[in-house]
Parts: sequence; structure tokens; C-alpha cells
Amino acid sequence: MIQSTITAIKAYFDAFETINKLKLWKYFFIPILISAIAALIIGSITYFLSDDLGYYVAKIWPWEFGKETFTSIGNFLSGVAIVAIGFILYKHIVLALSSPFMGPVSQKIEEHFYGDQHTHRKITFSESLTRGIRISIRNITRELSLTVLLLILGLIPLIGLFSSVLLFLVQAYYAGFGNMDYTLERHYNYKDSITFVKRHRGTAIGNGIIFMLFLLIPVVGVILVLPFSVTSATTETMKKIQ
Repeated sequence: MIQSTITAIKAYFDAFETINKLKLWKYFFIPILISAIAALIIGSITYFLSDDLGYYVAKIWPWEFGKETFTSIGNFLSGVAIVAIGFILYKHIVLALSSPFMGPVSQKIEEHFYGDQHTHRKITFSESLTRGIRISIRNITRELSLTVLLLILGLIPLIGLFSSVLLFLVQAYYAGFGNMDYTLERHYNYKDSITFVKRHRGTAIGNGIIFMLFLLIPVVGVILVLPFSVTSATTETMKKIQ
């Protein structure tokens, strides 16, 4: 799995050349707009909620002794929770709504490398959107459950040190999942696609790691994350399908 993760990360270095060669930038306009609007809305909500959540968490501790320490820890964990949930919501909303636009881009990349004969079936706009929403709803429920569990584990000394890393990897996995599905929708049904990604977790995690790191870059990251992540996910997913 580690080798697949590294390979998926390396695929990003070839993405720019592929996008330019196939003249794909024009197809990313609407997904980039969706990404920017979602980031603005969710970012604003996250910013305004972070202080309020920390205040209510601090009120859980009724005693005076240790209150300052508990408040500091509560503010930190509530901030992490808000940011993590914000990332989750942003990611799945963008991946779902961009599905009808990213699917054709993925298909163009596939046809460039493998020809038309490898595209199993055509997907309509409504089919792609419906599937994207279905995948996102499935993934968001599982990701939120794991996130809550990891945040609780974060309260335990020593184990908490690893929970942040695991939290990042979980976010990366589901981001990669969504990017891979733009290709998988032409080759597998809903159930088989889930099985495929589970079998190739390393590829999903590797793709998602860079996806998440892109989002840490102010403004530019939100603009470039989909073009690069979808292009690299397509090339790596097709290699696994072959």
C-alpha cells in the first residue's frame, strides 16, 4: 500500500503536462467556481463557529481548579473539530457537484492514453450528478463517524499524538476516493467501485494527501486542487483498471 501511495503522489508531477497537452483548462472553469464558492461559504461558517464552540466546551468543566488548562485544551480541540468538519463538508460538496464536469475530463484523459475502446459506457449529466451525490453521502457519514472517534481518542495522552495523523489520512482517503470515482463511474457500478477503492486504498490516500495539502495554500489551492487531483487520479486509476 505504501508503494501505491507514493506512486499516486508522484502522479501529480505529470498532471500539469497532461492538462496543457490536452488543453483541459477550459473544462475546469465551473468546478473551480464551485470550489471557490464552497470554500468561501464553509470557511466563513467555520470561522464564526470556532469561538462559540470553544466557549461551550469550556463550560463543561464546572470546577475552578484546572479550568484554565481545560479551557485551553477545549479551545484547541474545538478548533480542530470545526476545521476537520469544515474540510469534510467542503470536500464532499465540491466532489459531488463537480462530478458531471469532471467525468468528461477524466474520459478525455483516458481516451488520450488508452483510446475509445477502454471506455465501457457513457454517463449522462444527471447520472453522474446522482452518483456523485450518492457517493458523497455514503462517504461523508463514514468519514464523520471516524472523525468523531479520532477526536475522542485525541483526549487520551500519547494516543492523541497519533490521532491527528490518522485524522489527516482519513480525510485524504475519502478525497482520493471521490477523485478516483470520476473514472470508475464509466467502468464499474456503485458497489463494485467501492470494492475497487478499498482494494486500492494506497492510491486513494496518496491522491488525497496532495489534495488536502493543496487546500492549505490560500486562494491558489482552491483553484488548482481539482485540475491536478482529478488528472492524477485518472491516470493512476486507469493503471489499476488495466
